[in-house]
Amino acid sequence: METATKSNKVHIGRKISRIREIRGIKQDFLAGELGLSQQTISKIEQSEEIEDSMLEKIADVLGVSAEAIKNFSEEVLIFHIQNMNDNSTAYAYNYQCSYNPLDKVVELYERLLKSEQDKVEILKNSK
Repeated sequence: METATKSNKVHIGRKISRIREIRGIKQDFLAGELGLSQQTISKIEQSEEIEDSMLEKIADVLGVSAEAIKNFSEEVLIFHIQNMNDNSTAYAYNYQCSYNPLDKVVELYERLLKSEQDKVEILKNSK
């Protein structure tokens, strides 16, 4: 039972390593930016858990949030890459929207409908 619990545990070090590789950042560069040795970075990447303060510093150098590191998933990354039409917008996507996209569509539709109604009113009044 203990091994099942251990396998469900999130391995933050591996996630840091994978994000670093994806971003094209070498351990030496990350170490230099953090004022650490390359060996220390290697140890961090082998650690299952990392202090929040260190995670924040690493996230800052990698150009992502600490939350993004914690929630990093290869499957999500692959999904986003497969669904990107334009690489320039790849970094504009967020993992979680702060608004409901459907609400924005409805809002746009209502504004367009109001605009068309106003045009009809203007045409009726001009006759």
